[in-house]
Amino acid sequence: MPVDSIKSDASIMAALGRQMTRAVQRETLAAGNLANLDTPGYRAREASFEAALGSSGGLELRAAEGKSLPGAGRTPGNAMTVKETADTASRRDGNNVQLDHELLELNRAMGDFSAAQTVLAAKFRLVRYAINDGR
Repeated sequence: MPVDSIKSDASIMAALGRQMTRAVQRETLAAGNLANLDTPGYRAREASFEAALGSSGGLELRAAEGKSLPGAGRTPGNAMTVKETADTASRRDGNNVQLDHELLELNRAMGDFSAAQTVLAAKFRLVRYAINDGR
């Protein structure tokens, strides 16, 4: 197998891994927002990956208050910042979580994860086919 093909496969696998990790991180944020739907004073949080797009070093996922989010370790290329959702109206209790928005975000993240998982499964089927010499 040519070296270029191996490098290409490794980069594809890494990109799929990053996409799946980001989708899980977005799902975690949306689930946290949904869990606090009725918490007075809770401010919805959203993910932002823009800062990570220009860097390739290992960055850590951090909340706006400087606390690490659960399950977020140092993973190269998977850094995201968490900030309060802007431009959403607050209810009388100070909570600004919008059920429709969070369910939509959760559904989008699940779709992104599923798409990456489908491509990854197809890649593994091709590898298995090559190992078995087409049998």
